[in-house]
Amino acid sequence: MAKYEEASMGAIFQNRVEEHGGKTLVSFKNKDGVWEDISWDRMNEMVLKAGLFLISRGVQPGDKIALFSPNRYEWWVADMAILSIGAVNVPIYATNSAKEAEYVIENSDSRMCFVGTMDHMEKIMEVKGQLPNLGEIIIFDDLDTPVSGVMAMEDAMKEGSGYEDKEELERRIKAINIEDVATIIYTSGTTGNPKGVMLTHKNFVSNVNQLEEVDPTFFGGEQIFLSFLPLSHSLERTVGYYAPIYLGKKVAFAEDVTKLVENLKEIRPTFMVSVPRIYEKAHAGILAKVAGGSAVKKALFGWAMGLAKQNLPYVCEDKPRKGFFAFKYNLADKIIFSKLKDALGMDRINCAISGGGPLSVSDAEFFLGMGVRIFEGFGLTETTPVTHGNKPALIKPGTVGPPVKDTEVEIGEGGEVLIKGPQVMKGYYKNEAATKEAFTDDGFFRTGDIGEIDEDDYLKITGRIKDILVTSGGKNISPQNIENSLFASGFIAQAVVIGDNRKFLSALIVPAFESLEHWANEKNISFDSRKELVEKEEVIKLFEKEIQENMKNYARVEQIRKFRLMDKEWSQATDELTPTLKLKRKVVNEKYANLIEEMYIE
Repeated sequence: MAKYEEASMGAIFQNRVEEHGGKTLVSFKNKDGVWEDISWDRMNEMVLKAGLFLISRGVQPGDKIALFSPNRYEWWVADMAILSIGAVNVPIYATNSAKEAEYVIENSDSRMCFVGTMDHMEKIMEVKGQLPNLGEIIIFDDLDTPVSGVMAMEDAMKEGSGYEDKEELERRIKAINIEDVATIIYTSGTTGNPKGVMLTHKNFVSNVNQLEEVDPTFFGGEQIFLSFLPLSHSLERTVGYYAPIYLGKKVAFAEDVTKLVENLKEIRPTFMVSVPRIYEKAHAGILAKVAGGSAVKKALFGWAMGLAKQNLPYVCEDKPRKGFFAFKYNLADKIIFSKLKDALGMDRINCAISGGGPLSVSDAEFFLGMGVRIFEGFGLTETTPVTHGNKPALIKPGTVGPPVKDTEVEIGEGGEVLIKGPQVMKGYYKNEAATKEAFTDDGFFRTGDIGEIDEDDYLKITGRIKDILVTSGGKNISPQNIENSLFASGFIAQAVVIGDNRKFLSALIVPAFESLEHWANEKNISFDSRKELVEKEEVIKLFEKEIQENMKNYARVEQIRKFRLMDKEWSQATDELTPTLKLKRKVVNEKYANLIEEMYIE
């Protein structure tokens, strides 16, 4: 019989420790570059020590503790300790500035802060003078020299192990009410200051149960997840961390996104949780390599892709291939697909989840066709996040699947997707007006997304209300749909459609540079830089043709009349993308305002 009622992730963690004990829970790459395992028991020892340290420092249930660090096993230790004593974890994106971290700590009333590295510590020290309520800072990395007000995690755990009342942590776990707030996650503030989303223990416990209910048999057996999305984000937090804890599965921590392909090949995970940008880049990389290959390799790849397309009904409906087609597909798998999957470290993937933004149909079908099952889902920070997910027995590219268990969905005014369920947030911290605005009179959460529901109850997201472009002619246009269509081109990596209050639509386009450079070399087009390349007349004509080809099913008013090619990829470092690699439309519009205006000069 389970020791604890499963009313919180802290209780669930303790029950799974009893069950799995000495088995590996997480793997990480240590300072010597060697993958090191941590068992459930060892992780629990650290959680207990960290929890008792917090208790020894007077942290009470409901107190807010900030956590400012990249993904690493200590993030889990700190989080599980905070939750287990009934306190509230306030995560800060590892890429946030000192000023952004200051806002989160001040607004959330955090009284203590865990930091990952010296860089994170320095950012907090820079603003600590403006945070009178902030006490101790605990750093995961080693401290070479003592810093006033900062303590190493190792020393904090030593202090916790010396705390006399060891049973206090058990009492705290049992005292947690499932309706209590577990975390406050701050949304990215695109129109003003970020809002603190209050998620309860019930939200998280419900959502991991809902995930399992999508297909309970599917999650059986030995599995290994790869963690690389920010743990500060609810997608990774719930699906990449709490779900494997709940299911009793192993997780490996990628070193960082720049080493993702290398880590994928080393770990060869069976499960991965990702955002569309990762799949887009992998797809574009493969196409670029093929473009630079011999005529024979190109012909073989083309033949294999034809079979991949024919394979879609089999993989999407989970049906076995038969007859001569099965023979041809197996041959293509042996000489093409298996090699591609090996090169990407995806040869053992049972399930690749895509969320946090729309995945283009062409990217989804590329991977599905060669046997990598991508399941697109939907949700928001305010819904913990999962509200929808494709099912293993029926995958529909271009949709986010049916609602998960106990979730009501309605299509409201203007096509807005409305959600009601146990995973929906308690509200925004210290912001009653925003909370009231976020719900309908009958209690449905307003997602801000526009969608439609098909005959199988599968939801298709067609745009964001705040992103809708209204042309000067009064036509409402969703840029998301058009951008996703453009991504079907092997030469287009990123795109933003412009047209709000304009006479026609235009676009800023970032080429898939590897593919474009191969093409230019084949055509004997010389260039010394990417800037020079994108200004070549032949390149502009190529993109005119690609845009025309992928826009042929759109109405005249939805056609892109003008475009500009960018000479650099958009990234988080250059501020066009969020920490979860979503596009910041407002930033792009402001940053490239002059370039945009050029396209509208009569």
